[in-house]
Amino acid sequence: MMLLPLAEATARKLLGIGIPGALPFVQHLTLWIGFLGAALAAREGKLLALATGELMPKGRFRDASKVFSAAVGAGVSALLCRAALDLLVIERDAGTEIALGVPVWVGQLAIPVAFAAIALRLVWTASEGWRGRALAALGLAVGVVLGQYQPWLEFKAVWPWLILILVATLLGGPIFVALGGFAVFLFLAQGIPAAAVPAETYRLAVSPFLAAIPLFTLAGFALAKGDASGRLLRVFRAWFGWAPGGTAVVTAVLCAFFTVFTGGSGVTILALGALLLQALKADRYEDRFSLGLLTASGSLGLLFPPALPLILYGIVATIPIEDLFIGGLIPGVVMVALIAGWGVREGIRSGVERQSFSGREALRALWGAKWELFLPVLALGAIFSGLATLVEAAALTAFYALATQVLVQKDIKIRGELLRVFTECVVLVGGVLIILGVAQGLTSYLVDAQVPARLVEWVQAQIDSKFVFLICLNLLLLLVGCLMDIFSAIVVVVPLIVPLGAAFGIHPVHLGIIFVANLELGYLTPPVGLNLFLAAYRFERPLLSIWRAVLPMLAILAAGVLLITYVPSLTLGLLGLLGR
Repeated sequence: MMLLPLAEATARKLLGIGIPGALPFVQHLTLWIGFLGAALAAREGKLLALATGELMPKGRFRDASKVFSAAVGAGVSALLCRAALDLLVIERDAGTEIALGVPVWVGQLAIPVAFAAIALRLVWTASEGWRGRALAALGLAVGVVLGQYQPWLEFKAVWPWLILILVATLLGGPIFVALGGFAVFLFLAQGIPAAAVPAETYRLAVSPFLAAIPLFTLAGFALAKGDASGRLLRVFRAWFGWAPGGTAVVTAVLCAFFTVFTGGSGVTILALGALLLQALKADRYEDRFSLGLLTASGSLGLLFPPALPLILYGIVATIPIEDLFIGGLIPGVVMVALIAGWGVREGIRSGVERQSFSGREALRALWGAKWELFLPVLALGAIFSGLATLVEAAALTAFYALATQVLVQKDIKIRGELLRVFTECVVLVGGVLIILGVAQGLTSYLVDAQVPARLVEWVQAQIDSKFVFLICLNLLLLLVGCLMDIFSAIVVVVPLIVPLGAAFGIHPVHLGIIFVANLELGYLTPPVGLNLFLAAYRFERPLLSIWRAVLPMLAILAAGVLLITYVPSLTLGLLGLLGR
């Protein structure tokens, strides 16, 4: 996936011709990496799920809930597997090709293989005993039967199945099961074959820009697994450590830098948490403040280019991704500045000692981290200069990050560690892309059912003020961000709110930045914001103490979201200056 876009860009620049089939092959490699990565995520128990399951007390009820969720998940996975096999038969009969004589069904083969592997893995991990696994296998058998006799569900009430799936999801079942299960049963109830879901999954996977997401993610993993964080921390402390609250400011900036490439996936907290907490403790910041700062900073950076949520939003909302990159710059700075400002206040209030500025140390630190600091310059320069497409720029960024960390800095050893970087990246990408794929199926059903149009009519009948609409939108997105990961929320919710934004005269780019900013806040919203659980796990603290620590940060970022929402010039000012 890295080499094909790089070769394509090079050949186009030097020879004036491209490589036949380069982009289609990269798109189908994205499909394979996404779904085989999802199978690996199932094996390692890393399929994304609602955090509500973690709130249940340990014991028999929790064990029974796990078996029930696994049974439902295995059944839905089996049904999706059969639907994907039906799609393969259709494509094989049609004889369509990817390029160079390679049939499309070969590219699509990853979908049923992955769903079958996930179904079996959910059964196996449902319980440590054979009784629990046997009960989970009953769910698998039901899914196989429903897949074989799909017409039985046509034009029948499917709400009992939907309730079953919803309960399983609230008890900790994978999110893709809810989205994919809802899509399949709703389609079948309308007399539409279940193959419509994997067909929409395939359509999203081969979109021209989606391949940028796993490639940028790989760049982020390469930085996180090496010692890039230590070098960057040294740079920021050398240049800003003299200021009041300097280490707290550095923490916010450094976390934002990493989150740009990891997409708010939690990698920032897991990778940098120990290092930054140690730095804050060394400067004698209060423990509660340090925990709150690190938890909040883990989602900073989602508004800066080339953040993955901005790319996906542009794909789903069909607006120029470069415009979202430009529109998010000032709002991103506002969010980081608010957290950094609170850090300055804490530094002054607590009397934290400042380190003296040393020009020699600042230059040495800058030189030591020159490769990492050049990375965003390279990525954005490739995109905005027009020398590379978004996917080509992502491939260049990933290749550069790996080359510098493996060959130049030698933080990642080729034997053993490099493979682990690829594996962990694929697992994360798979857990996300399988959700995006099935969510696209649910979105297709909602559009076919004219849900967005009816929602616009209802909202306009109830709300006639743009101000009130934006308040309601903020509250809705805060709830969505609390319950769903940002990627699935984009695929499911964006098609519903884009027509609403147009109806109330909200600029499409401004709406996109409002959306991402609210979802950034949702990571911190108790009781089930994702960053809260990741911080509790990483720092080995009770969840309640994390909730308390993050409340001041939550209030500060909420003020930032309101500022971004009601001052559109923050988003649209640069676009206007650039004539876009």
